[in-house]
Amino acid sequence: MPTEPDILISVVSHRQGKLVAGLLDDLQAYGDRLYRVVVTINVADELPFDVNTYDFPVHLIYNQSPKGYAANQNAAFRSHKSQYFCVINPDIRLKADPFPILVNSVDLKQVGVTAPMVVDTKGEIEVSIRHFPTPVSILIKAFGLGGNHEYVIGLEPISPDWAAGMFMLFSSKVFEIINGFDEKFFLYYEDVDICARLKLLGYNVVFCPEVSVIHDARRESHRNPRYLRWHLASISKYFFSKTFLKAVVLRKYLDYMSQPIPKDRNL
Repeated sequence: MPTEPDILISVVSHRQGKLVAGLLDDLQAYGDRLYRVVVTINVADELPFDVNTYDFPVHLIYNQSPKGYAANQNAAFRSHKSQYFCVINPDIRLKADPFPILVNSVDLKQVGVTAPMVVDTKGEIEVSIRHFPTPVSILIKAFGLGGNHEYVIGLEPISPDWAAGMFMLFSSKVFEIINGFDEKFFLYYEDVDICARLKLLGYNVVFCPEVSVIHDARRESHRNPRYLRWHLASISKYFFSKTFLKAVVLRKYLDYMSQPIPKDRNL
């Protein structure tokens, strides 16, 4: 057994102290690995938990002003050394230890990131993996056309284009190679972008349906116009990025899942 925590877990809270407490309790109940958890308080909040009550170290980062998702996760990654880096949303709950299967998967050759299956509180499978978005697919989605699930989910792992950032496990070495999340995205599409950049460097995204987590979703953001503005801004930034041009437009001519892709370290 390692003497230092080998999984660095990053959780960002926006007045979500109760949700964070529930996630920490789940990690305490189900975890059999060595964790180090960094909780970033992005918006000031009264915390309903004591960091000293857990069997693993919990570190708090207080932001003087709110930062974007990517900036917060990158700062958490830089705060401590660890073999693996995991980002988890506060509204994720665990019903079992997801890490043994995910770690085994991310340790496989050319795997950049792994993600579990996500279910809602009723046990229904949520859409957490998708094909890379295009302007056409966004319009189709906006008009409520097309199906929800873009991949057939069975019992075996699959390699989707991208996985949602609510729960992602990286090798720290790979996360460093990819230079983390792109901080030009304040909120939304940083998960799409990092998966695209990983694939362009020859790494796979792996979805592991044999392990699942619960998404106890809070939908307040859907009614907040600020989130809509952030969403539209991120969509625009992604579609005008060279990552989009390489990962989506050039995909019409190259099946980069089966053919070598030139390694561009300047993505």
